[in-house]
Amino acid sequence: MIRLIRALIDTAALRHNLGTIRAYAPGAKVMAVVKANAYGHGLVSTALALADADAFAVARLEEGVVLRSAGVRAPVVLLEGVFSAEQLAEAAHHGFELVVHDPLQLKLLESHRGPERFIVWIKMDTGMNRLGFRPEAFPEALQRLRALPVPALELRLMTHLARADEREVWMTREQVAAFDHAIAAAGLSGKNRMATSIGNSAGILGWPNAHGDWVRPGLALYGVSPFGGETADQHGLKPVMTLETTVLTVRQVKAGETVGYAGAWRAERDSAIAILAAGYGDGLPRHLDNGTPVLIGGARYPLVGRVSMDMIAVDVSAAPKVFTGSRAVIWGAGLPVEEVATHADTIPYELLCGVSQRVPLELK
Repeated sequence: MIRLIRALIDTAALRHNLGTIRAYAPGAKVMAVVKANAYGHGLVSTALALADADAFAVARLEEGVVLRSAGVRAPVVLLEGVFSAEQLAEAAHHGFELVVHDPLQLKLLESHRGPERFIVWIKMDTGMNRLGFRPEAFPEALQRLRALPVPALELRLMTHLARADEREVWMTREQVAAFDHAIAAAGLSGKNRMATSIGNSAGILGWPNAHGDWVRPGLALYGVSPFGGETADQHGLKPVMTLETTVLTVRQVKAGETVGYAGAWRAERDSAIAILAAGYGDGLPRHLDNGTPVLIGGARYPLVGRVSMDMIAVDVSAAPKVFTGSRAVIWGAGLPVEEVATHADTIPYELLCGVSQRVPLELK
């Protein structure tokens, strides 16, 4: 059944992007970030399509449980870790790897008496000021983890880059230097060396010295550039999601008449206005501006008037062949989500993650 609106997910593009990321970070293992429903692309279907990834990263325990319930047996890393003994027991049951970034999580592991052993990622805060032990607190955290009553299966190190999407900003170099310095000061070199993970999508594509042994691509996996003013194809990536909808009707609007709520757009001439089945109920930002491009029949036409809950209006006066039932692309192949994001004064992450549950995902 062809639905009025749908998000087409190109699994071949997912696999292509994974290969491209491996080429950017040769020798590094890939922890595919599939949190937030795989950035709106479907958690389970994305993980199954990326079966060649070395591990998967999710934000929260319940996301990992969904993967295990779907038969995914690859390593799963809980980026936010666990926060209670019950969550720790659940993580142990499913064999999840834990990110530890807070003293509470140290206490939970110190109290653990079960037979399970974990791979533990110690997160160091090198400037993001979100999660992680500051470099001066890192030695104590490391010492406590080394002294666990049930020894960790393996200890690994992680940090997160705050401004890697800004190539002209030196903060990424400073963060990597702080990470390396703290590691060296703790004597973690030579035979004591631990595996590291630094690079997010921007780090992978833009900072060859900010990768680590494991890279953590998110946005790039889905065929979107993390850099402002650039698109995926400039990095050899292919867009994975095409948000596709349908023309419900084409109306003739006379010069001087308005379209939509609050009369936010007025026709300067007699115009043909296509009404499309897409709105903020589907995840489109209500503040998409007039002129936002929509692709119909391979040509671009401007959005006019305000986004409604279920519909948008597009000026197709220059397209006599647009008719009821025509298919339209909100973003995807031929119309990068990066470009649409600029018209919403936001970032591609928000558009992708914001696609609502009533929009069906269809694999192709």
